[in-house]
Amino acid sequence: MSTPASFESTPAKSGMPEWYPELLASVAREVNSGRSKAISAANREMLLSYWSIGSELAKRESAQGWGSKVVTRLSADVRSAFPDARGFSPRNLRYMKSFAEAWPDFPMLQAPLATLPWYHQIALLEKLGDPETRLWYAAAAVESGWSRNVLAHHIDTKLHERSGKAVNNFKATLPPSDSDLAQQAFKDPYVFDFVSMTGKRNERELEGQLVEHVEKFLLELGQGFAFVGRQVRLTIGEDEFFADLLFYNFRLRSFVVVELKATAFKPEYVGQINMYMSAVDDLMAHPDDKPTIGLLLCKTKNNVVAEYSLRGFAQPIGVAEWESGIVKSLPEEFAATLPSISELEAELSDDTPE
Repeated sequence: MSTPASFESTPAKSGMPEWYPELLASVAREVNSGRSKAISAANREMLLSYWSIGSELAKRESAQGWGSKVVTRLSADVRSAFPDARGFSPRNLRYMKSFAEAWPDFPMLQAPLATLPWYHQIALLEKLGDPETRLWYAAAAVESGWSRNVLAHHIDTKLHERSGKAVNNFKATLPPSDSDLAQQAFKDPYVFDFVSMTGKRNERELEGQLVEHVEKFLLELGQGFAFVGRQVRLTIGEDEFFADLLFYNFRLRSFVVVELKATAFKPEYVGQINMYMSAVDDLMAHPDDKPTIGLLLCKTKNNVVAEYSLRGFAQPIGVAEWESGIVKSLPEEFAATLPSISELEAELSDDTPE
């Protein structure tokens, strides 16, 4: 009589040694790291393949002066020879050529650019002409984990020209390492292209729309911000005050008080937000938190007046403008010709013919 098959049961966690959680955590880190490295390596190999194809196309076009028919024919033949292959539409082959022309030394690059997916590469190629600016956005995209659409949004709003530009007193009020991090965390101006103001100078209307579109607001604020509350009550003695917006920044390890002004900057605004910051430090901050930072968002400002107004204040405050209209980075007629993300996906999947 044959012995019935048996299966080893999974031991209960309660029976494991006390060091078992550390082992599990270590193995989990290795699995995640291995997956990440495998995906990164596969992406780099694909980019190298695309670069090689694009480089070959660029060389032959330069030497032999062929036209677009060659790309169309090549696309059809490659897809016929490799039916399961994706990403060889005529349009994508032209992107490969542009990619190779933009980065002649790509195989030697160790920069973040080499780790970005192909969709991101296309956005950099189509929306930017300067290699240094492309590298800036590539590094920011890798650091912050931007999707292709988020990358395109930041390019359209010229983030590289606005990042770290807020008038502030950070160097005088924060340690050097914190000062540099805070400097880069704030920009000027902020672009709230998702709000629609009625034309009245109404701060509550602006505040309401920012909270209503809080995800887009957080995207514009940048990495590390978490929304805490609106019109946050601060009880000081027998008086009550209300801070417009309160955030916590996990990179800065501090609360950030945001005061919205629908008018030009005035020196008295600094005293107001300074009081709110002191109250947040005393009433809400944990002992391990770093000093609360203030951000005054005004419709316009005189930079010199703002700089003078911040002198003498012991707490870190930034002053920036806000705009409700997006700043165009491309001529309208050119921007209209750029493919949408759905069009790119269709091209790379070869779902639609040229």
